[in-house]
Amino acid sequence: MTDLDPAIAARLKRSADGLVPAVVQQHDTGEVLMLGWMDDQALHMTLTTGRATYWSRSRNEYWVKGETSGHQQWVKSVALDCDKDTILLQVDQVGAACHTGDRTCFDADVLLSVDTPGGEHRA
Repeated sequence: MTDLDPAIAARLKRSADGLVPAVVQQHDTGEVLMLGWMDDQALHMTLTTGRATYWSRSRNEYWVKGETSGHQQWVKSVALDCDKDTILLQVDQVGAACHTGDRTCFDADVLLSVDTPGGEHRA
């Protein structure tokens, strides 16, 4: 049972396990911080508390970002993508977003970085 507004719940397209990916972005810089997973209850908790709340697939429990680490995410806006199957959270990130202690989960393993003048790809 969830307390998510039925009008919002009806719009969401969920995976077979009832989850929706949530892309998390720093609200003022556009920096992509992480990807989390939400079910209806996690989304409801996020919308009503202003604190980013996710469903942990590995621990099978809800977690409020920063509850134990202190690296909190204060929600500034929540939007659905055009297909209604991905959530965009714009947050004010306090401290690191990644569980490794990095600012973003996308710092460590860069597969391609186009940094040549004019943006050309070079092998």
